[in-house]
Amino acid sequence: MRVVSGIQPTGNLHLGNYLGAIRNWVRMQDEITGAHAAEGGSAEKNGAQAAAGGGAEKNEALFFLADLHAISMPHDPAQLHQGTLEMAAALVACGIDPERSILFNQAQVPQHAELQWLLNGTARMGWLNRMTQWKDKAGKNREGASVALFAYPVLQAADVLLYQATHVPVGEDQKQHLELARDIAQKFNHDFATEDAPVFTLPDPIVPPDAARIMSLRDGTKKMSKSDPSDMSRINLADDPDEVMKKVKKAKTDPEPLPSDRKGLEDRAEALNLVTIYAALTDSSVDAVLEEHGGQGFGHFKPLLGEALVETLKPISARFTQLLEDREALDAILARGAAQARERAVATLDATYDALGLVRG
Repeated sequence: MRVVSGIQPTGNLHLGNYLGAIRNWVRMQDEITGAHAAEGGSAEKNGAQAAAGGGAEKNEALFFLADLHAISMPHDPAQLHQGTLEMAAALVACGIDPERSILFNQAQVPQHAELQWLLNGTARMGWLNRMTQWKDKAGKNREGASVALFAYPVLQAADVLLYQATHVPVGEDQKQHLELARDIAQKFNHDFATEDAPVFTLPDPIVPPDAARIMSLRDGTKKMSKSDPSDMSRINLADDPDEVMKKVKKAKTDPEPLPSDRKGLEDRAEALNLVTIYAALTDSSVDAVLEEHGGQGFGHFKPLLGEALVETLKPISARFTQLLEDREALDAILARGAAQARERAVATLDATYDALGLVRG
């Protein structure tokens, strides 16, 4: 079993990033690398991995920072650079272990872009035109959108096919892109390989558990965001305990006590948000939290929430700050991960060139 997943290298990371995505990666790492891969598997998967020399003897998890994807939209180079480092530091601080997982950024593994170009010959304009994210991000100004935005899904396909990924975590918004990756792999195998020796593995989706949807501390109808001008609207991963407690204390609520069931939180967005955060931090559920704290006011509940946040985030914040201040250590983590990724990418890329009949000396 080889799992591959990527994340955009955004900076100014906050509680929503951690509870919404990063924590699921950590849990996935622990589940995947804690057991050896089962023997067997489909003939197509085994054939592709053998043809590309990619048959791993154990489960592997590859996590990458999608900095090449980031340039498909207008961006600030300095912010992209800093955001990549911050995301790497955050992932390690939150529990991604470079000794057990392969952590890297795309820009240090040129095989991603190289394979994308080779797969562009197989991908079809009609397939890309149907991509929902292309329609949403390009909007009415498709003529003004970048070619990179249009071809974004082909790079996503290369991201996972390059490593003979057997499984890819997908949310609802990424299912279409994984289906496209499978279509590209299937067409390439049909056009340029044999049934018993395909070049690419067709990855299967992993649907992660529903991530907590964390909203602004100032407006429970809006997602917690780094772009909100008010720093009081979010808990940053770098916040110290005093800042965390201050933000929780000042978080918007209403005068009513907590209800004893979820139905009582209807039309109480801020109350629902704080209960949701507490449930996520304590590995509980909204219903269980309300059963325990129903009838109590926020004067009782907020200190409990603040303490849970401090207990969870204090070691993360300390490690995050330490890594950002030790650029040499952070560079070493990404360089080592990139070297491991390049090593695994070579066989697939060679097999792709060979299948296409390209002369390389």
